[in-house]
Amino acid sequence: MSSVEEFRAAIRDWLQARLSGEFAALKGLGGPGREHEAFAERLAWERHMAEDGWTCVGWPEEYGGRGASLAQQLAFHEEYALADAPARVNHIGEQLLGPTLIDHGTEEQKARFLPRIRAVEELWCQGYSEPGAGSDLAAVRTRAVRDGDSGDWIVDGQKTWTSLAHHAQWCFVLARTTPRAPGTRPHAGLSYLLVPLDQPGVTIRPITQLTGTSEFNEVFFDGARTPAGHVVGAPGDGWRVALATLGYERGVSTLGQQVGFRRELDALTALARANGAADDPLVHDRLVRAWAGLRTLRAHALCGADPSLTKLAWSHWHRDLGELALRVRGPAATLTATPGSATPGSGAYADPGSHGDPGSYELDDWQRLFLFSRADTIYAGSSEIQRTLLAERVLGLPKEPRP
Repeated sequence: MSSVEEFRAAIRDWLQARLSGEFAALKGLGGPGREHEAFAERLAWERHMAEDGWTCVGWPEEYGGRGASLAQQLAFHEEYALADAPARVNHIGEQLLGPTLIDHGTEEQKARFLPRIRAVEELWCQGYSEPGAGSDLAAVRTRAVRDGDSGDWIVDGQKTWTSLAHHAQWCFVLARTTPRAPGTRPHAGLSYLLVPLDQPGVTIRPITQLTGTSEFNEVFFDGARTPAGHVVGAPGDGWRVALATLGYERGVSTLGQQVGFRRELDALTALARANGAADDPLVHDRLVRAWAGLRTLRAHALCGADPSLTKLAWSHWHRDLGELALRVRGPAATLTATPGSATPGSGAYADPGSHGDPGSYELDDWQRLFLFSRADTIYAGSSEIQRTLLAERVLGLPKEPRP
């Protein structure tokens, strides 16, 4: 295995050579609140990455990865961000489902799904949250039963806040397969199913966000089917598998996210110096605290801190950065451009091909950051739930009363 610096040089040279020509226009596109930007082109870019072996770098070599160490994965994410490469489209498959299957899937499941994830041939979404069962996943009402004739799982229910479902071909779904018996744990009887979305019985509806776009969706299952062998872990063992996926989502995979955070903070600091906002002692203090907080986030991820602690820390850090951005911009933060009036490089957008519709206004980068980061403390496990988990599992405090 190459050293970290050799690995860093290899991905840096590759990005410099490839982010030119047909892919040069993709620099800086995509990301939270902007997932609609050039999606088809970014998909083609990521497939190009796969052809040269630069997807799934942290996966073991036997599954098509590079077996990169944690330090090498960090180097990859840093160089990717420094190159201003476009936001990835296959994060959910590569960073969440892939590691879950590697650790908990059958050999048949690994052979069927991992090569297609690595090649970016099939995209995935996460079917966890439901109306009335967001962070409290043990309360999910989506059900799956076995068909006595075919043995298939038949799925009925609704998922919500499903990121990029409108682009995905598959969804990993947490569903109740055994009714909860009195006196049993709330999460008993849940199963982790791999469900194809391109079939009768699946309806996907976009949710328009404050940013005017629609990365999130509602997904309705009405008699949707998936083969018997597409349950990860044993039937009824879905809670354990689902927690493993959440661990990947809130753990090492946040390293790449933090590189993006650092770029946002650097840009905001430069803006504060340019417009004089940094001369305000309160703004200066908040910028310094943001810098120190980002260093703490990195340390949490590198040392393998509790996933709930990691999620709680980064979500509040990023939300606070969005609020600070408006403070730095001052009164101009309340103004928006009319459609089509944005100039190149302004950070504002109006994309008639977006999944959502920005409507009668355009947002700049800082307004979009403020609006989208309001959701950070809610999705992927709300802050209230994370604090409860930390209190009970880390501090050993009494459990909250549950029905």
